Amino acid sequence: MRVYPAFFRVVFSGMDPEKAHKIGFDLIKAAALTPAGPVMRRFMRPSPKLRVRALGLDFPSPFGLAAGFDKEGSGIVPLTNMGFGHVEIGTVTGRAQPGNPKPRLFRLVEDRAVINRMGFNNDGAAAVAPRVARARRMLERAWGQNRPIIGVNIGKTKTVDLADAVDDYLTSTRELAPQADYLVVNVSSPNTPGLRLLQNIDSLRPLLSAVSETADAAAGRHVPLMVKIAPDLTDEDIDDVARLALDLGLDGVVATNTTVTRENLVTDPHKVMDCGVGGLSGAPLRRRSLEVLQRLHAALGPNGPVIISVGGVETAADVRERLAAGATLVQGYTAFLYEGPFWAARINRQLARSGK
Repeated sequence: MRVYPAFFRVVFSGMDPEKAHKIGFDLIKAAALTPAGPVMRRFMRPSPKLRVRALGLDFPSPFGLAAGFDKEGSGIVPLTNMGFGHVEIGTVTGRAQPGNPKPRLFRLVEDRAVINRMGFNNDGAAAVAPRVARARRMLERAWGQNRPIIGVNIGKTKTVDLADAVDDYLTSTRELAPQADYLVVNVSSPNTPGLRLLQNIDSLRPLLSAVSETADAAAGRHVPLMVKIAPDLTDEDIDDVARLALDLGLDGVVATNTTVTRENLVTDPHKVMDCGVGGLSGAPLRRRSLEVLQRLHAALGPNGPVIISVGGVETAADVRERLAAGATLVQGYTAFLYEGPFWAARINRQLARSGK
């Protein structure tokens, strides 16, 4: 099971990161089409002891895959075969867009971190929605009632002016809410110009209110709605988001996205500078993500909206730490690139042994 890190060093570490990601993801999807797919699902599915009730949904495990890995909903079922209790796809925008110019993804191997400025490259909400619907049907057939959960993360199209951002989010909402188990409004990526300005409470309130109303109307049911925030917010900003979540009756908060800071790195500073701008994810984000979680949990209260904690999560011990600090669900992403296809299943086994 631990052969993958050596394989990564030999095969993937010298390869362009975006190319390596595509090859790895294509292999995961190809395996799901062979007899290995059902076998993987059987042996990697989480123990029933790990089931969690959150957002009015039953999650097979508290541990899931964060948005960013599957940007377009093309590999939801194969990824659930890896043992993730939920898969959050996206970020999906109202219109298709190619993202930022390449290169736009960089590894900091010494730090077990990644810098990305992908720029929400995706096929657009209208193309992604049927994929999500198809994946839900397939999961229901394969898993029954205790299937993995599908979250959909939506963001602003780059070419849309901030003044028109609400309408752009609503385009995605109408297409994707009927298919999603839950929705996440992403206002915290550093790679779309001006996007983080929407974290301002005066901008965030009308956006979330409109998305909530539109999502429920489009789906004909309540679609759990969350907002994803940056780790770079001040403590006062975090408190403001918490008050807004309580005031609007939001279902939850995802904390946190990537950071624009370059703190706690051991990689040569010149190499880091050569990567340029972008969001940093991975192990260096662990401390700040935990701090945001603790602050958010204190502000929301023990019976408040759900918190999904993400940022620097690598091990079962990290997951337990986040759950103990107030998270209901935990996500990972960057460590998946370094740990390989057995990562989620290994975390689930260790969680089950320890009773979470």
